[in-house]
Amino acid sequence: MIYTTARGELFDTDKDLSAPERHVLQKLFLWKDLAPGMEEFRARKQEALRKGWGDSGPVPESPALKSIIRDLEEQLTRRLRAEKLKQP
Repeated sequence: MIYTTARGELFDTDKDLSAPERHVLQKLFLWKDLAPGMEEFRARKQEALRKGWGDSGPVPESPALKSIIRDLEEQLTRRLRAEKLKQP
């Protein structure tokens, strides 16, 4: 999969991420849309990195994964701001 950040960084997840990193990223794609706040998202990220793929152990964050996660956090921030504006 090709992933482009809002900053214009382009990543080929098949080449730029390890298989365990891709597994973590799949979880974070979901949590970006479900997390009620940044604390929850970051807690889920740390848990996924600590557990690894199938509880295989810690997954180190490559520079590519860090950039993608930063982008997901920015998307989450925008979502939370938009939700806050919609509240009566």
